[in-house]
Amino acid sequence: MAVTNELQNVDYDVVIVGAGISGIAFAYRLQERNPDLSYCILEARHEIGGTWSLFQYPGVRSDSDLFTFGFPWRPWKERTAIGSGANITRYLKECAAQEEIDRKIKFHHHLDQVQWSSTDKLWTLQITAGAAPKVLRTHFLLFGTGYYDYDEGLKVNIPGIKNFQGAVVHPQFWPTGLDYANKRVVIIGSGATAITLLPAMAKSAAHVTMLQRSPSYIMSVPSEDKTETAIRWIFPERLAVKLIRFKWMLTSFMLVTFCQWFPKFARKLFESATKAQLPPGMDLDPNFKPRYDPWEQRLCICPGGDFYAALRSGRASVKTGAIETVSPTSIRLRTGEELVPDIIVTATGLKLRIGGGVEFIVDDQKFNIADHFMWNGALLEGLPNFLFAFGYVDASWTMGADATAQLACRLLTEMKKEKVRMIVPRQSDEEKARMKDLPFFRLSSTYVEEGKTVLPRVGDRGPWRRRSYYWKDILTAWYGNIRSGLVWSR
Repeated sequence: MAVTNELQNVDYDVVIVGAGISGIAFAYRLQERNPDLSYCILEARHEIGGTWSLFQYPGVRSDSDLFTFGFPWRPWKERTAIGSGANITRYLKECAAQEEIDRKIKFHHHLDQVQWSSTDKLWTLQITAGAAPKVLRTHFLLFGTGYYDYDEGLKVNIPGIKNFQGAVVHPQFWPTGLDYANKRVVIIGSGATAITLLPAMAKSAAHVTMLQRSPSYIMSVPSEDKTETAIRWIFPERLAVKLIRFKWMLTSFMLVTFCQWFPKFARKLFESATKAQLPPGMDLDPNFKPRYDPWEQRLCICPGGDFYAALRSGRASVKTGAIETVSPTSIRLRTGEELVPDIIVTATGLKLRIGGGVEFIVDDQKFNIADHFMWNGALLEGLPNFLFAFGYVDASWTMGADATAQLACRLLTEMKKEKVRMIVPRQSDEEKARMKDLPFFRLSSTYVEEGKTVLPRVGDRGPWRRRSYYWKDILTAWYGNIRSGLVWSR
C-alpha cells in the first residue's frame, strides 16, 4: 500500500484516530510490524492521554492495575499497582516520546466525518484543524476513540437538582479551583468514580457522604504485596516486571472466572472481606450488601483500602436511599431523611458513544454503527478497511487494545502480500437469520443499560461473538482464522 500514495493522491496509508492508550498501541505495533506504511494520529485535544488527560477530578486514578494497564513493550516499573491520572498521562507521553510516536500526532484535529468509496477503495476524512476545515485521504482507519462521550456526561434524572443553590459538579467536567475544604459534600453514585472521590475529598472536606441507590462491591488492593516484593528481590528488573505483569493478568482472570462459576461463594468472600474493613459495629446492610453477584457490574478498586479508611476516620459515610427531591439547600430522601450539603457531585456514570461522534458514510449512504455486528471484537460488518480498539470491562483496557493492534497489523501484512485493497466483514442473510443477539457488555450497570442503543451488535456464533478474555484474543490475533466472515477484494 505504501508505494501507491502518490498515484492515488493518498496522504497516509493509515490514519489513527485518538492519542490515548489505544492510539499509541496502534502506532507502536504499526512501527514494529509494518514500518513501510505511513501513518499519522489525529487528536482532537491538546495533548496525549485521552481519558487520563481529560479527567481532572480529585484522586483520579486507574481502576485496574498499572502492570497490565501499561504496555507490554514498556512495562510499568513503579511499585504501586494503582496509578494516579497524572502519572498515567506522564507514562503515556514518555512511551510516545521513546518510540517517536509523538512526532506523528496532529493535535487540535477534530474528525467530523469519514467517507468510504468502494470505487477508489479509499477513506476521505473531513477534519476541523483548529478553526479551519481540512481533508485527508487514507487507505485504512484505526479508531482508538474509546466508548464514551467526551463532550457530555450521562444524564440521570435527579428530581429538583436545578433548584440547588450550592455547586453541582460532574466529575467529567471538574471545575478548576473548586474549593471544597471544610465543606459538606454529597457524592451521588456508587461506581468507580465515587469510590475514588470519597477518600480524596475526605482529606480536606468537613464531611463526605456517598449517596447510592444500591451498593457496589469494593475490593481493597495492596500497593505492593509480598509476592511482588519477593519477585523484585530474586529476579533482575527486566524479568521481574514481566513476572509481576503476568501475575496480575493471571490473578485477574482467575478472580473473574471464579466469580462467574461460583457466584454465591464469591459473594460470601467479598462480604467477609468488606465486613473486616468497616468501622467497628457497622453492619453490611444496607450500605455494603449489593443486590447482584460479583462482576455482574464492574468491581470497584480502592488502593490500600483508602475508601474504608476514610469511613473509619469519621470524615466520610455512606447512605443508601432514593432521592425524593433536591431543594435549594438539601437532598430529601424518600425515607424522609435530609442531607444538607454545600456541594453535590453527580458521579452517575458515563454516556456511551462509539466512534467519537464521527459521522460514517459508506458509498454515499449513512452508516449506523449500532445496526451492525462486530467481527472478532474489532471490525464492523459492512465497514471496509476499519478497526475499532476495545478493551475489557473485567480486565485492563490496554490488553484488549494491544490485541486489536496486533490483529490490525496481521491484516495489513496479509493485504500487502495478496495485493488486496479492501477487506470488509460480511455475513449472508441466512447467517443473520440464525444469529442470536447478545449484550455487547456482560454488565448490568446503569450506564451500560442506558447506552445499549449506540453499541455495535454481537452474536452467539463464529467471529461475531463478543470479546471474552485476553489470551483467546491474542491467539486469534496471531493465529486465528482471518478469512471466515471477511471479504477480501483486489
